[in-house]
Amino acid sequence: MHTSLEFVIALVSGSMSGLCVDIVLYPLDTVKTRLQSAEGFVNSGGFRGIYRGLGSIMVGSAPGAALFFSTYEMVKLVGERHLKLQHQSLVHMLAACSGEVVACCVRVPTEVVKQRTMTTQSLSSYEVLRKTLHGEGFLGLYRGFASTVTREIPFSLIQFPLWEYLKKRWSENQRSPVQPWQSSICGAIAGGFSAALTTPFDVAKTRIMLAKARSDLSRGHILSTLKIIYLEKGFSGLYAGVLPRTIWISFGGAIFLGVYDKARQILTMLIM
Repeated sequence: MHTSLEFVIALVSGSMSGLCVDIVLYPLDTVKTRLQSAEGFVNSGGFRGIYRGLGSIMVGSAPGAALFFSTYEMVKLVGERHLKLQHQSLVHMLAACSGEVVACCVRVPTEVVKQRTMTTQSLSSYEVLRKTLHGEGFLGLYRGFASTVTREIPFSLIQFPLWEYLKKRWSENQRSPVQPWQSSICGAIAGGFSAALTTPFDVAKTRIMLAKARSDLSRGHILSTLKIIYLEKGFSGLYAGVLPRTIWISFGGAIFLGVYDKARQILTMLIM
């Protein structure tokens, strides 16, 4: 019974945190995506319509974050029961990777529709969805699934163990559990650091999702995509949008993980 309640709390808290962070920080995500587009920032829309594609995110954000955190907490719970204390970082890595793979089943179709809407000024999210299904079929919504997972796993391998470590050290120093606002600060540091390091994977994922159907990039080979980007624009091309991505995910980490811990705290008091 206790485990099932923990699952429900993680599910609800995750959905709330995911929705909050995506709505608040959507304009920064739009700017980052347009900077990474092969057409360039201005041709992709510049600062016009920075909330284009928000509808697709609102549909997919809550379930994606809910799936991530429910998976993360359950894997962490099992791992902490069976592994020694010195192996807890490995547990957090495994939990984060598992959560990302499960969440990507919802997140990738949302990302495909969102990014194409961001860079297409004349179509709504629904029209982009219809066009994708008509031109590429259902699998078109999963264009870039492998590159997204390739981006998210290294990101989570850094972010979540670092977040847990920072919370643990802060808790030890003050000799009491961290509060949600403290978890939020730890999330900002962990998120920003992870975002900057993994930007090339994000650029490759964006290019693959925006590529024309049946083009070389649309095949989703991340290493060849990285090579193409490097040959086109050099090292700076691999880090296109690194500043808005780092700022976005720093703020995002603060909101995402802070709201998650606060929601967990409130729901635990109400339910448990």
